[in-house]
Amino acid sequence: MRTSLFKSWFLLGAAAVLAIPTVSLAQNTAYQENQWMEMQSHIGKFSGHAADAKSDYRRYCVGCHGELGDGNGENFPWLDPKPRDFTLGVFKCRSTPTGTLPTDEDLFNTIARGLVTSNMPQWNTFTNQQRADLVAYVKHFSARFQNEKPGEPIQIPPEPEITADRVKAGQEVFNRVQCWKCHGAEGRGNGPSASTLTDDQSRPILAYNFHDETRFKCGTSDQDLYKIFMTGLDGTPMPSWSDNIKPDEAWDLVFYLRSLQPMKSKEREIARQLGLKPVNPNAPAAQPPATQPPAAQPPGSQP
Repeated sequence: MRTSLFKSWFLLGAAAVLAIPTVSLAQNTAYQENQWMEMQSHIGKFSGHAADAKSDYRRYCVGCHGELGDGNGENFPWLDPKPRDFTLGVFKCRSTPTGTLPTDEDLFNTIARGLVTSNMPQWNTFTNQQRADLVAYVKHFSARFQNEKPGEPIQIPPEPEITADRVKAGQEVFNRVQCWKCHGAEGRGNGPSASTLTDDQSRPILAYNFHDETRFKCGTSDQDLYKIFMTGLDGTPMPSWSDNIKPDEAWDLVFYLRSLQPMKSKEREIARQLGLKPVNPNAPAAQPPATQPPAAQPPGSQP
């Protein structure tokens, strides 16, 4: 009896001791965020202030992203994909190189645009000042914004003319860098690796289906799609291809992927006229043309 009672007291005491660091950590996190409430943002002529966005965040954002910006709002259990954890300072939609912080304008645009195929809606009813304030508020959750500057936005070369050769070349890029492994041979998000994909929190994530959507995860324009290739979607399996794809090739890939989307487009019409078939992952890789031996020189001739 005494032994059982002693064990019970011991276990209760140990549980209480273990709980103390958790509570302290939460208090420290809240304390840090209060210290960072002076965070600002700068988008064009608008300067945002985190303190001015507190009421808007609590009204519109806290249900998903949580009081502490960690993505653990009360709606968390029912959302898929899960809300962004702002404390990590990792964002999908950026104009900056992979691994770097987004610019204030990147976050400003994401708030208005929303994220297609997610529960993040278009908050284009906010004024520009409200959005600028919310950008500052989002930034105040992460220590990264206290210590790091955003990356330098990538340079996007002028968009070339859409031609049949470019659409075909884009399909070759799609095949060569094996986009089909995740997105599928037809771009339907059903590639052989699709069912194994997880985000940086080890949660299942879907590959984008080009046939079902007219918008991309991070925008609607050709330039937006170009940026996705060259910056990657941080926090997801979608890497940056800036080291593997040249700018011209990236434009070719843009045109090919446009041909897969459901809306009417010049790229889609070109693909139809070409009778373009889906890539064949099992086809042997294209071999460079064989080098011809030099022609024999007649006797007495100079090389």
